[in-house]
Amino acid sequence: MPPMQKPPNILAYESNVPYDHARIHAAAIYCSDGRVGEHFDDFLQNGLKLPRYDRVALPGGPACLAEHPQVHLQAQGVVDELKFLTEVHGLKRVVLIAHEGCAFYTTRLELKDRRLELLQRADLIRAAASVRRVTGIDAVEAYYARRDQGVMGFEGIEV
Repeated sequence: MPPMQKPPNILAYESNVPYDHARIHAAAIYCSDGRVGEHFDDFLQNGLKLPRYDRVALPGGPACLAEHPQVHLQAQGVVDELKFLTEVHGLKRVVLIAHEGCAFYTTRLELKDRRLELLQRADLIRAAASVRRVTGIDAVEAYYARRDQGVMGFEGIEV
């Protein structure tokens, strides 16, 4: 019987970014909207100096932790993931980001006017309390992202 041959390794892509196995013990929870992903990465990596944060991206981001009945099952999944990341990755800091014009709010929660931003800000406060309650992490911060003449800006929200 001939020896088994190893199939050729066919890479679809090889990253030029060097791997760094050191953890920075921080996670960010934000909306999965692809239009703002690069802005969130830029803010987190350059604005907050978090080069390799753990990512929890889903529609509405922190909204799922604000106890909306429409997303109860989604919330439980995020809570489970946060507990896991806290235990296994040793999280010590969590950053929450909401953004202007989020489709989660306009579609799933059916908000269309000024109440949208007010609810998002309130949700950031509720989500921060939820993160603290389920993880025991005190270092939770929140930001609201908005567009101004084609530029994305990030405003700190006291939580």
